[in-house]
Amino acid sequence: MAKKVRRKVARRTGSKKFRKKIKSNIEIENNPEYGLAPNKTTLELEKYKRELRRTRDSASFRVGNLIIESVIRPWKLILLPFKFILISWQLASEILGMKRTPTEIVTNENVKLNKKTIVVFPTNGIGFGHFTRLLAISKQIKKREPEIEIIFFTTMSTLHLLKEQGGFVGYHIPGRKKFPKMDARTWNTLTEEFIENVFSIHKPSMFIFDGAFPYRGMLNSIRNQKNMKKFWLRRGTFKKGVSNMPIDSINHFDYIIRPKDSVEIDYDNEEDFNPDLITCDPILLLNKEELEIKSDVLAKLAIPENSIVVYVQLGAGNINDIDSEMNMTLDALSKYEDIYVVLGESMIGSRLNISGERIRIIRDYPNSRFFDSFDFGIMAAGYNSYHEAIQFSLPTIFYPNLNTGRDDQFARAKVSEEIGAMVVLRKRTKKNITAAIEKLYNNSVRKRMKDKCAQLHKENGADQIAKFIVKEIKNF
Repeated sequence: MAKKVRRKVARRTGSKKFRKKIKSNIEIENNPEYGLAPNKTTLELEKYKRELRRTRDSASFRVGNLIIESVIRPWKLILLPFKFILISWQLASEILGMKRTPTEIVTNENVKLNKKTIVVFPTNGIGFGHFTRLLAISKQIKKREPEIEIIFFTTMSTLHLLKEQGGFVGYHIPGRKKFPKMDARTWNTLTEEFIENVFSIHKPSMFIFDGAFPYRGMLNSIRNQKNMKKFWLRRGTFKKGVSNMPIDSINHFDYIIRPKDSVEIDYDNEEDFNPDLITCDPILLLNKEELEIKSDVLAKLAIPENSIVVYVQLGAGNINDIDSEMNMTLDALSKYEDIYVVLGESMIGSRLNISGERIRIIRDYPNSRFFDSFDFGIMAAGYNSYHEAIQFSLPTIFYPNLNTGRDDQFARAKVSEEIGAMVVLRKRTKKNITAAIEKLYNNSVRKRMKDKCAQLHKENGADQIAKFIVKEIKNF
C-alpha cells in the first residue's frame, strides 16, 4: 500500500530573505456553476502582480539595478565585475531549477479553497506514460469519492480520452515545441497565466504534476497557492551516473509520489529534499476484470478463433528497411501460417505504413484492455508496457531501449526474465528474434511463463494513491 516517508530536513532559507510578500484580499462574485469566483477586476489585478514579479525576476531588470546601484555609489564600481559573475551564476541556477527566484508575490493567500477539487497536470513525452498514470489515479479517486471534481490541465492533445475514460474536464495547452519560433520564457508566461486562471476559477485544494521536469511557468503558479497541497508524481529507474535533479523545483512540492519498479529504487539521493515521500506499487489504468473478452476482440478484428495472436508494439519502424527490428520481427512471424499479428499504433504517433493478410492494426486506448486476447507479445520494455504485461500475465519478448538516459529498460525487464516470466533481447538480430519467437510459439512454454508472471503481481498503485489522497481531502 502507499507508504509515506517523513524526512527530517532543514528547509533552506538562503542567505537573503525573500522580498516582502504582497497580500491581497480577493474579490468574489456569485457564479451559478462554481459558487464564488473572482471577478474580472480581480483577475486583471492578479495578472499585473504576476507581470510585476516576472519583471523583477528578469535578468535585464536585475542587471540594470546592479549597474544603477554602482553608479549611485561609485565606490561599488570596484566590486561590479565580481557581482556580474555572481548574478550570472544566480540566473543560471534559477533557470536550471537549482535555486528559487527571489521575488515572491502572494496573490491568493486568503482564497477559500474547494477541498473536493483537484487539478492534475500530466505532460506528454513520446508516449502516454504521464497522462495514463494520472488518469488511472483520477479514476480510482472517483470510484472512492464520486463528489470529488478532477480537472485536467495538460499538453496532451488527446482530450477526447478524458470523456471516454470518466467524463473528466480538460484544458489543453500545446507544448512549446509545437510553436517553432516560441522561446521558453514566452511559453512559460503563457502557461503560468493559463494555470493561474484555472486555479482562480476552480480553487483546487490539491495539485498533482506528472512529468520528468517541472516547467518554470507551472512552478511560478503553484508557489502562489500557499494553502494548496502540491504533489509531484515522479517515477523512474535511474542509471548510475545520470543525474538531473532540479533541487529547488522539487522543493516547490509538498509530496513526491514514487511508483515502484521491478528493480529496487534508491531514495538516498532524495533525503535533502523537503517534500514527504510517498511510495506505491506500479500504477495501472486497468484492473484484470476490465479487460475485454477474447472472443469479442477476435470477432472485431476478423481473426479466426483457433489462431495464435501476437501483439507487437515497437514504434513506427521502417518496413522498407530489411535491417529494422520491425521488419525482422514481422518477417519471422510470417513464417507461421496460424499466427496473426496485431500491431499497436500510438494515437499520438504517425500512422504505420504496414499491411498484410494476417496483420491487423489497432489505434486505441488503452491497448492493454486487449491483453487477454493475445497469446504473446513483442514490445519495448517501457514502464507502462512492462508492468501491464506482467500484471495481466501476457508472455512477452521485450526489446529494451538501451538509449534512454533516465530509464533503465534492460534492468527492468531482466528481473522478469530471471524467473522465467519473460524473454529479453538486448541484441536484436534476425537469428535472436527468430529463436525467441520459436520459443514462445510453444503453448507449454507460454503457460509456464504465465504462471511465473503471477509471482510478480502487485496491487494497483493507482488505488493506493487514490486512497491516500481521499484521506488527505477528508482531513483538509
